[in-house]
Amino acid sequence: MEIEKQRGISVTSSVMQFDYKGHWINILDTPGHQDFSEDTYRTLTAADAAVMLIDVAKGVEAQTIKLFQVCAKRGIPIFTFINKLDREGRSPFDLMEEIEQVLGIRSVPMNWPIGSGRELCGVYDRMKNQVELFQGDDHDQIEVKKVEDYNDPIIREMAGEYLHDQLCQDVELLDVAGDPFDLEKVKNGQLTPLFFGSAVNNFGVQTFLENFLQLAPKPEPRRSTEGPIEPTNEKFSGYVFKIQANMNPAHRDRIAFLRIVSGKFERGMSVKQTRTGKDIKLSQPQQFLAQDRDIVSEAYPGDIIGLFDPGIFRIGDSLSQGGGVVFDEMPTFSPEIFAKVTVKNALKHKQYQKGIDQLTEEGTIQVFTTVGFEDTLLGVVGQLQFEVFEYRMKNEYGVDVQLQRMPFQFARWIIAEKIDPSKFRINSTLVTDKKGNYVALFENEYAMRTAMEKNPDAKFQETAP
Repeated sequence: MEIEKQRGISVTSSVMQFDYKGHWINILDTPGHQDFSEDTYRTLTAADAAVMLIDVAKGVEAQTIKLFQVCAKRGIPIFTFINKLDREGRSPFDLMEEIEQVLGIRSVPMNWPIGSGRELCGVYDRMKNQVELFQGDDHDQIEVKKVEDYNDPIIREMAGEYLHDQLCQDVELLDVAGDPFDLEKVKNGQLTPLFFGSAVNNFGVQTFLENFLQLAPKPEPRRSTEGPIEPTNEKFSGYVFKIQANMNPAHRDRIAFLRIVSGKFERGMSVKQTRTGKDIKLSQPQQFLAQDRDIVSEAYPGDIIGLFDPGIFRIGDSLSQGGGVVFDEMPTFSPEIFAKVTVKNALKHKQYQKGIDQLTEEGTIQVFTTVGFEDTLLGVVGQLQFEVFEYRMKNEYGVDVQLQRMPFQFARWIIAEKIDPSKFRINSTLVTDKKGNYVALFENEYAMRTAMEKNPDAKFQETAP
């Protein structure tokens, strides 16, 4: 997206597939900055493992904590890569301690740096007893050597006395006081394998990939109304976890991303959309690598495919042979930031409505209508979502919008036989969502408690019913 090129950051998740040593890898890349949106959370539901990238100088950042919490709730394995080792940064022991204290997960270093910053000359692989050496003036060559253990004279000759002594002390301490490697704990998300490297120099990346392929789980079962659906189930099934409009601005296309859960996908096959009960022919499936798209003829559990969407798919849609199965993988989130939206040019109302509808279906924003006044309010999880909304409305739909921030901080869906709007006037307002459900927006916790006391028979829920 142009906004991503301008800012140099990701504002939406992306999907890539590639083949590596006989394995087919699906990468779901999520934005790493703290104002990411629900799109990031939803993307994690399609993943079977997560790679946590940590800057050696910055350590655990605020947005990493949020993402980690979602992964921890799902119990998915987390692999950690400490990056930018060729720059000055914090000590590996400091980073291990921070990971445990801030994220609450123990780590087991699979390799260990020999030096750091300008002095970095390699990493020692604790599991395979080998060293990966930085070679050449620009560290542009990598050499792998087998050694007896970390005391091997080869390392001393390569690193010098000081760095080798430091390596020996560090690894001895890890052997005595560190956590032993436990594959079951890794698979349950209780222990994270730790790797060190410098991605920009392609240093440590191959070691990481090869270990990841050995340790990461195969495609996992997914929960559904019919119980867990195993990937070995012969009937095809999958669910839509992301929709992206205008991926190719020249064609104004719209792609629904489908995570295959079971069975074999074949191009042109017909499946049932559980929500509508309709049969749909999947005729233009795509897979992605950077800017390239390929039409895919077949795909298997764990794969992500893009389906051309003429407007028939919704986030959370389940597709299957035979129909009936509904996957309950898709979380919904209560927005925390709100704004009133108006269109600057009334003549562009049609384009405005189309943009609002499409971006709501994508999950970019949540839309509410005030009861009695018919004002349109938007709700988001992060401030950046508003900026992306304004940018996309202008660049993709040709509409300038004006956003006026509202003071509300909490949204609660109300379930009650009868709702009296007059009981939601103090530091709160009553709205409806796109399905017509009543939602109360509150400025603070006191206003929320007051409303709950005035409506003892009503249920207040954080997410839509």
